[in-house]
Amino acid sequence: MTPESPKLDLTTFFLSVGSSALMALGMNPKGEFEKKNANLQLARHNIDLLELLVEKTKGNRTSDEDRLLQQLLFETRMRYVEVQKKVEGA
Repeated sequence: MTPESPKLDLTTFFLSVGSSALMALGMNPKGEFEKKNANLQLARHNIDLLELLVEKTKGNRTSDEDRLLQQLLFETRMRYVEVQKKVEGA
């Protein structure tokens, strides 16, 4: 028996892109920073993708999807700044 894939919807897609951004920021599954895994260029690409999704899905999101997308953008942007300081300050 194979495990089922998660339901494909906008929320799943937003979470996937957000998770990719956080992983590129060196975050491990426990939420801990690992400098060796940080890739600021890839993280910025994923954050830019979230920003594009805000623009392109405007008027087509539920309030829950809108809230999730805004939370993901806030969290990834803040962590990007934190990681950038750690990486460039070292």
